[in-house]
Amino acid sequence: MFQSVTSQLPMIYRIITILILLVLFDTYAFQTIKTLVADVTPQVRKITYISYWGLSAALLLLLVLSITGQFANASRAFIIFTRGIFFAVIVAKVLMIVPLLIEDVYRIFNKVYTLLFGSESSGEVNSKFFISRKKFISQVSAGIGGLTVAGLSYGVMKGAYDYKLHRKTIALKQLPNNFNGLTIGHISDIHSGSFWDLKAVEKGIRLLMAQKPDVIFFTGDLVNDIADEMTDELIHLFSQVKAPMGVYSCLGNHDYGDYYNWPDRHIDPPFAGSKSSKEHMTPMQAANLDKLMDVHKRMGWNLLMNEHRILERGEDKIAILGIENFGAKGRFPKYGKMKNAHEGTEGIATKLLLSHDPSHWEYEVLKKYQDISVMFSGHTHGAQFGIETAKFKWSPVKYMYKQWAGLYTQNDQHLYVNRGFGFLGYPGRLGIRPEISLLTLSNA
Repeated sequence: MFQSVTSQLPMIYRIITILILLVLFDTYAFQTIKTLVADVTPQVRKITYISYWGLSAALLLLLVLSITGQFANASRAFIIFTRGIFFAVIVAKVLMIVPLLIEDVYRIFNKVYTLLFGSESSGEVNSKFFISRKKFISQVSAGIGGLTVAGLSYGVMKGAYDYKLHRKTIALKQLPNNFNGLTIGHISDIHSGSFWDLKAVEKGIRLLMAQKPDVIFFTGDLVNDIADEMTDELIHLFSQVKAPMGVYSCLGNHDYGDYYNWPDRHIDPPFAGSKSSKEHMTPMQAANLDKLMDVHKRMGWNLLMNEHRILERGEDKIAILGIENFGAKGRFPKYGKMKNAHEGTEGIATKLLLSHDPSHWEYEVLKKYQDISVMFSGHTHGAQFGIETAKFKWSPVKYMYKQWAGLYTQNDQHLYVNRGFGFLGYPGRLGIRPEISLLTLSNA
């Protein structure tokens, strides 16, 4: 949250800056608590104040210890749950202060109006049947905060591993007859560095394998930052992901280690300006990428680095293309080279593309590669938050990504965006469940 503000400061100044900002933030949100307990006994009021500031102080201490690396030997579950609690409380307080800000803006406007025109509406109702506006606003604020903490906590405890199977049939006009009915298992955004319950992860893998897909695609972000997040145990688990016609994968933006503070890095990487994925890398970062690529190999996955593979059934063929990360939004890198992957597939009618970032579809695929039948992506996670029913889906990520979850079609080309197998940042999901896709190709 505060990274963009503090990333250029030395560690001690970053910590101080974050603490000052959080204390100021907490002080403002505390106005809600003061108003709510204004009429209770002094003893209850004291207990409430101590509880509020005690929790805030404990979270700040945990944050400082985390930043300074004091939890280096702590269990992954402890670290992730700590981050989850901190995230839930911060988001709750952000939403809590919205009604307070509206109230304060109203009061300021009223004061200015009074100075200019000599009259003011108090906005207070002096009746035993009604509460004051200030107290009502505080109750709304507290209710928002409480519901937010409860919801986000549920998202961590229940939603993080609540895998959902999504089935879709994609009709293709030029699909060879021998590939009619081909089933594709699709997962994306594993983010192995965020897992704390490997038994739950295994349940997700079993759900995928129970569908018995003909081929499996993984569309990037195997890790959060570094290859070592894929421990031997996780490599063993994901080595179980197999299919008769193979498992094919590509890289996502997190797989390059661009967001990690490598000890031998002295300048920030020129993300979008890089001509290749290794052009900007330090020796340590380049070695990390090599290690990550080797992880794919160890699991038996075919990692496609701006290249393609041909699948055959009888005399029929289809092409699977895979490129490195190519993002058309923000500062996400454009490492992918469609020209390299596409070359040699001109005579094959059905082409399936693995490209991590869905923004690549409209930016380049629809414009220059109209012979790509289906593009498979991930990246958005559906923001890990939203509303999704059989007839309606919404997530705040839709305001950044036009195609953010599910199947999209334009003319005879299709895009499928997987909601992600794992999670990042917020260690949970609320409304948008982790996804396993089973996609069936059929003749149009």
